[in-house]
Amino acid sequence: MRLLSIQLHNFRQFYGTTPELRLSASGDRKVTVIHGNNGAGKTSLLNAFTWALYEKTTAAFASPDQLVNKRALAEAAVNEPVECWVELACEHGATQYRIRRSCRAYRTDTGEIVPTRSDLSLKYAGEDGRWRISEQHLDDVIGRILPVSLHQYFFFDGERIEQIVRSNKKTEIAEATKALLGVEVLTRAIRHLGEARKTLEKELERFGDPETQTLVQQKQTLEEEREQIAARQGEIESEIEQFKRQRQAVANALRESEAVRAEQKRRDDLESQKQSVRDALEQCRVRLKSTLSTRGYTVLLPGAIAQFRALEQGLRQRGELPADIKQQFVQDLLDRQRCICGTVLEAGSDHHHQVKAYLERAGLADVEETVIRMGAQMEAIARQIPVFWQTVDEEQRKIGELRQTLSRIETELDTIHEQLRNSPLEDIRNLEKRHEDIDAKIQALNREQGENDQRVKDLSQQIEDLRRQIEKHQATEARQTQTQRRITATEEAIARLKQVQTNVDRVFRSDLERRVREIFQRIVVAPYVPRLTEKYELHLVESTTGQERLVPASTGENQVLSLSFIGAIIDRVRDWSRRDQQNRYLMPPDAGNYPMVMDSPFGSLDETYRRQVGRSLPTLANQLVVLVSKTQWRGEVAEEMGPHLGRQYVLVYHSPKADVEPDAIALNGKSYNLVRRSPNEFEYTEIIAVEG
Repeated sequence: MRLLSIQLHNFRQFYGTTPELRLSASGDRKVTVIHGNNGAGKTSLLNAFTWALYEKTTAAFASPDQLVNKRALAEAAVNEPVECWVELACEHGATQYRIRRSCRAYRTDTGEIVPTRSDLSLKYAGEDGRWRISEQHLDDVIGRILPVSLHQYFFFDGERIEQIVRSNKKTEIAEATKALLGVEVLTRAIRHLGEARKTLEKELERFGDPETQTLVQQKQTLEEEREQIAARQGEIESEIEQFKRQRQAVANALRESEAVRAEQKRRDDLESQKQSVRDALEQCRVRLKSTLSTRGYTVLLPGAIAQFRALEQGLRQRGELPADIKQQFVQDLLDRQRCICGTVLEAGSDHHHQVKAYLERAGLADVEETVIRMGAQMEAIARQIPVFWQTVDEEQRKIGELRQTLSRIETELDTIHEQLRNSPLEDIRNLEKRHEDIDAKIQALNREQGENDQRVKDLSQQIEDLRRQIEKHQATEARQTQTQRRITATEEAIARLKQVQTNVDRVFRSDLERRVREIFQRIVVAPYVPRLTEKYELHLVESTTGQERLVPASTGENQVLSLSFIGAIIDRVRDWSRRDQQNRYLMPPDAGNYPMVMDSPFGSLDETYRRQVGRSLPTLANQLVVLVSKTQWRGEVAEEMGPHLGRQYVLVYHSPKADVEPDAIALNGKSYNLVRRSPNEFEYTEIIAVEG
């Protein structure tokens, strides 16, 4: 997707119809910068993109139901509708689109502003250049260009970008990422194949023999139960996330109270430590399990090693080892009937008998080779035994220490809980009681989730057993046999697609984590490493103590981490789209070609981070639209992004205040007003294109 232009009419601060803002997206000159002071309309302009596409706005967009310009409403007659609209031109693949979303509002005789529903229209032009009006479901058309679930990655408030990391809606982020990757194509295929399998099973149930019908009915019953549990698991995930948000709100309230701020801060630190210790415990258990499964057998072999050594010693004591002659050599002497000393070895002679006796001893040469080889193996195993016990003892020691640390942390958390629960302040007691109730509900949901996981495993095993019985059951009719073959083929296809889905997701997530780490560490000076979980949750860890532990990142670091995540997603999808034909089947058209529209991406960053982010941004997306204030653009940001500039615009804010202080910005050697005195009692914003 490539943004071509945007135009507004009576949208928030923008009175009347603005000039069409043409957006750069070619080669190195792919950056469009829009300059404006706070309050001039940068956030409104950002939301013009998301409102036009999805009728959605960002969290920082105040009063999203009041879109129509106030001056236009004031100048209109009572009950006369005033229209506002945003028209966005974009290109996707070989098709150009013009998307217009409009709404109206009118002023009643009491001064109340009443909005109306919005309307969406879409025109498109193919390679022939002819424009047509789309008659399809317009939201679906836009969704195919850039799905709504992904818009937070490409249109965002830079000052709140860290919410991508802190967001509790991890499931939504994971699903959006998979949609971007194209894995949802496999998900739909698996779902459709599952529906086809059910249809075939119903057909089999109709004309199959009684035993087959019974097995099919049992299997369908178990599958329905499994689907119900799966649906409940999704509900549990949502409930847990909701309770976590509530718990976070309680923690914020406690943190804002001067009376218990220190206690809550300490609890936050302890909870972070507790999670780190639990992660370390899990790593120790994994290492211990791996050691036991791969080297545990060695402790069962001392007896066998001793027997082998005794056998070897006996052979040596009897002179059977080492073997000093080869069997083939002796046989050659007997065949030639002449010894190496020249003595004739006639059959039946005493000399022939003595030489022939060496055949038995010569045969031990192969035994000697085997003894030598096995001896080396036995010695290697013997050396592993003390190493095995040392490793086991070390891991168990670490587990013991971590358990003690965990116990200490939990004791301290209990102490803080009791202090807050018995606080002389009623508000604090109520908040802590709320905190306790939420924790209890989360624990209950976690238990239910675990029980459901086990039940799903049991059901899956029972379903698989029934599937095999149905497959092996003697078919009585040709049609039944054919249907069974189709069911088997469908199930095999589902299994293969699920494996492909799992493999693609795992490889992509690993690739994505690596790219996030590269971008983040290129910008941030702290020795932190981003980690991406299976649920696409982003964490920062450090391992200066030898063990990884979670670190509380600053707002600036979270901003950089979120930006690294977005940039890595775009970069990896762009790379995957080029790899091979198979991936092109999975990924959406024009995959990897995405714009980024950012409002104030440098607000909370220091000079070093501002320079590094300014240097990195043009490399992260195919097209970049940046909305900045004068202070955010100056200096290092302008230096780093200047070579990539294609177009610039200035938002001129007209203030009705009599004592307004004018402001201006110098761009390309020319001064442009940022703030001016309004000629009337209304505030509004004008958009000016920067020359040169």
